[in-house]
Amino acid sequence: MRLGIDFGTTHTVVSLVDRGNYPVVSFEGGDPYPSLLAANEAGEVAFGFDAAERRHEPGWAVLRSFKRLLSDGGPRTEVELAGRRYPLFDLLTRFLATLRRDLAATSNAHLAPGEPLEAAISVPANSSSAQRFLTLEAFREAGFRVTALLNEPSAAGFEYAHRFRSTLTSRREYVLVYDLGGGTFDASLLRMTGKTNEVVTSEGVRRLGGDDFDEAILRLVLERAAVEEPTAAARDLLLEECSRQKEAVGPNSRRFLVDLTPLGLAPIAIPVEEVYDACLPLVERTLEAMEPAMRDPSRAGGGREDAVAWSELAGIYVVGGAGSFPLVARLLRERYGEKRVKRSPHPFAATAMGLALSLDGEEGYVLSERLTRHFGVFREAGEGADVVFDPIFEKDVALPAEGEAPLVAVRRYRAAHNLGHFRFVECSRVTAGRPDGDVTPWDEIRFPFDPALRGRPALNGEAVLRTGDGPEVEEVYTCTASGEVEVTVRLPAEGFGRSFRLGRA
Repeated sequence: MRLGIDFGTTHTVVSLVDRGNYPVVSFEGGDPYPSLLAANEAGEVAFGFDAAERRHEPGWAVLRSFKRLLSDGGPRTEVELAGRRYPLFDLLTRFLATLRRDLAATSNAHLAPGEPLEAAISVPANSSSAQRFLTLEAFREAGFRVTALLNEPSAAGFEYAHRFRSTLTSRREYVLVYDLGGGTFDASLLRMTGKTNEVVTSEGVRRLGGDDFDEAILRLVLERAAVEEPTAAARDLLLEECSRQKEAVGPNSRRFLVDLTPLGLAPIAIPVEEVYDACLPLVERTLEAMEPAMRDPSRAGGGREDAVAWSELAGIYVVGGAGSFPLVARLLRERYGEKRVKRSPHPFAATAMGLALSLDGEEGYVLSERLTRHFGVFREAGEGADVVFDPIFEKDVALPAEGEAPLVAVRRYRAAHNLGHFRFVECSRVTAGRPDGDVTPWDEIRFPFDPALRGRPALNGEAVLRTGDGPEVEEVYTCTASGEVEVTVRLPAEGFGRSFRLGRA
């Protein structure tokens, strides 16, 4: 069975490939599947609907929006829950394994016993390699056969092409996907010609989404109710209530009714325009982040400006669960025009449906992805007096298609130390040769240039010493279609080398 799976901050949505149709899977416990985990002091952990059932039981602690932890996490990141610490990767893997179990046991997917699950999965466009690696590995460990990992706006672009192909013309080949989820905002510019969808560029805010809207609304509610900060348990219940009422707001809503039972108070009704005012700065941040995405770097090579005019845009496609909040469409239409803004009929499911579409060979769609961040390594300079950043793979470089040879970058130099200590980072931009903007430490490796160090089981405690002229070193980096990076460091004259899949603990 072929599935498109959108692991979201608040919910996880699954769509099937079914003879040219892409239905969203429903579960007996409800719809959609909650991205929740819960644990108690005894060490019991529950996931998905099981966690939702226990979230208000005494002794159980709930971790919502744990996808957000992946944006700053790595293979060794741990999470504290109910007085115990758990590896984040293990929690994610167990959550996905529970999803796989529930797909077989309590969904309308009608899986046959032992049927393999082929999945296309997604990550936020501006996610780090750490998040991509952890997501990909967790799906694999949970028993899914992952055939593609796409950026979420890119997947939504497939759904746009399937639904609104008639809006695309030779003069309007670009679509801007506005993807506002529970935890992240991404804006990706896609160029659609025929059946080829090319990701031109992506921008966004890694920690801005529906969760932040909920917090803004909660602050408003507490202010209007004239109460002090509630207990943690009461606050958690109120935040849930604010989220539930936010999702119920429609274009014609006039009042925002909140149940204040957790505070021992009567319900409170707030004019919906006050709720919009509380959330307005957050929506404006998305519009500011969206503007830089309107560029096509390929134009610079032709001697023209790379800015894409709004007149060249077929549409702004609004997707993501938080994108259904009416204030979003209102501001977009006020700024860019009624006809240009198009909202997915299924904003929660657009990404999952696009992922399923990408697996359907009969549709014939082809995606051309690009790196959304710079990936590189810190190196010593000035005989140890300075440090420089070497961008191995630069932002906006086109990634290979599935099945094509990976990107390759090679570095050669003479070692000046007994031990190579490589510190890899990603960043949203490079300024004056240094990583700038949103900088994410990713991984570090150690490689023994000195033969005396090669038999030692661990090199973390070894001092890095300058040795003058050392052996010739060659580094070969490869980057696959899914953005995974591997480096092989070798000493050609000695025939010695090691390969590192970056991100593996």
